[in-house]
Amino acid sequence: MKHLLSGNEAAARGAYEGGVKVCSAYPGTPSTEIFENLPQYKDSLYCEWAPNEKVATEVAIGAALGGVRSLTAMKHVGVNVAADPIFTAAYNGVDKGFVIVSADDPSMHSSQNEQDNRHYARAARLPMVEPSDSQECLDFMKAAFELSEKWRIPVLYRVTTRVCHSKSLVEFSDRQEASYEPFVRNVATRVSTPANAYRNHATVEKKMEEMAEYGNTCPLNKVEMADTKIGVITAGIAYQYAKEAFPEGTSFLKLGLTNPMPMGLVKDFASKVEKLYVIEELDPFMEEQIKAAGIQCVGKELTGLLYELNPQLLKERLFNEKPATKSVAVNPVPRPPVLCPGCPHRGFFYTMSKNKNFVVGGDIGCYTLGCAAPLNALDSVVCMGGGFTVAMGMSKAFEIAGETQKKVFGVVGDSTFFHSGMTGAAEIIYNKGNMIPVVLDNSITGMTGHQDNPGSGYTLQGDIAEAIKIEDVLKSLGYQNVIIVDPQDLKAMQKAVDDALASTVPAAIITRRPCLLIKRIKHDIGQCVVDTDKCIGCKKCLKVGCPAVMMKDGKSSIDPTLCVGCTVCAQVCPVGAISRKE
Repeated sequence: MKHLLSGNEAAARGAYEGGVKVCSAYPGTPSTEIFENLPQYKDSLYCEWAPNEKVATEVAIGAALGGVRSLTAMKHVGVNVAADPIFTAAYNGVDKGFVIVSADDPSMHSSQNEQDNRHYARAARLPMVEPSDSQECLDFMKAAFELSEKWRIPVLYRVTTRVCHSKSLVEFSDRQEASYEPFVRNVATRVSTPANAYRNHATVEKKMEEMAEYGNTCPLNKVEMADTKIGVITAGIAYQYAKEAFPEGTSFLKLGLTNPMPMGLVKDFASKVEKLYVIEELDPFMEEQIKAAGIQCVGKELTGLLYELNPQLLKERLFNEKPATKSVAVNPVPRPPVLCPGCPHRGFFYTMSKNKNFVVGGDIGCYTLGCAAPLNALDSVVCMGGGFTVAMGMSKAFEIAGETQKKVFGVVGDSTFFHSGMTGAAEIIYNKGNMIPVVLDNSITGMTGHQDNPGSGYTLQGDIAEAIKIEDVLKSLGYQNVIIVDPQDLKAMQKAVDDALASTVPAAIITRRPCLLIKRIKHDIGQCVVDTDKCIGCKKCLKVGCPAVMMKDGKSSIDPTLCVGCTVCAQVCPVGAISRKE
């Protein structure tokens, strides 16, 4: 029987079939669904959401050293967070299979940059596999565990958004239990002192040489020989695009094990074709190595360095074949991302937007949308946790410059607070930051699809957990004035801001209201309506940025299919024309 699965679902199935025992990750699109599909196998394995990617990686490393197969997964920028233990784990090695999933995001569908994480494999000295469809996501996961154990080294399993989220047919197999390897103390490989690392570096380089030779005959690397006129070297989703774009009779070298590059196999394939193309998304990772080996090829000068590829783009850029197009008379209305109707973050950002002297350092999450019009209430977004620390840097710059009018706030969400906000909160206290840290607590990890976190009270496997109270953490760090407020009460929200700014002791704000989309919570849902006789058409209700609120015939109007009755619009109406009905 075959099953229609996404790449993420298939990767989870591959981990299960491959005998994985311990799985730890932090959610991040496009990797999230891998771990969301693991709890169905919890009778055979343990899976968890960790506070951040570094912690997840370290847990998985520990499990592999402890004698069982382990898995961690993250989006591409998560590897930046986890890079410290990843690089050292390559030197130290592992005792059982350990796979690191890096889900890259060409075209930045849900990311702040477009980095190509294949470079991590070369830099860290890790073997890397790249599946191109769902069946390979399953098969390559099992193969990655085998590779990891054969050379006792972590394996980087690199996928992209299109592989993660597209679906294709998959055949299942039974789970093959991997044997437990009893723990044996080995300080020379597990304790990375400079002297041990000095010796281990030579060991890992030898492993890479052996794997490069193995790649020449590895079953993950396949030659599809046809005519000799055109040859294409490719990997991952780019293989699927190239198969559609190139003419019949094209020969392909499809690489599944892409680091180390199997140069013997590449040279042999190149010698058999008249013209060689290298088709890959983003950076010329393979092309540069192939050219450095003295092999002539064509690649990035035609395909480009930016964004996702697709078959149509390849046909146009390689062969100047422009696809037939048909004009459509209807111009679709642009729909930029926006905070949901009833989003608890809206009240906070509306309050911030009213004072032009407020400077707000933002972070990665739903609340990043606080930057959008009409709220326009974020001044920076860099990375997870940067809402506190970047704001801290701005506040210090204002102090040095003698800028006294600017009032600085740093914003993180509840999941981000546990991810990397706690160290920023410590930084602010320790170095006497003249700013207000704000935690927007909506009781869930919202942007990636409602995963639990250390403050939600539940684990990935559905078990009830100790819910860590953010206010207790802040108080323990030294914030003597922790103000908790419902952000949809605009008067209370404004008072919380005023009180924090006036505080003579270190102050922090927690805005607390659950996301309306949390299914296990019974929400107070209502409906706001407009009395058009009272409405003066001032458009102040539009300034809250709610998609349910609009103007119609010069008067305010509320879409009943979107409104949830949060009353933020009603609170800003100067004439009381908006009210809530149950």
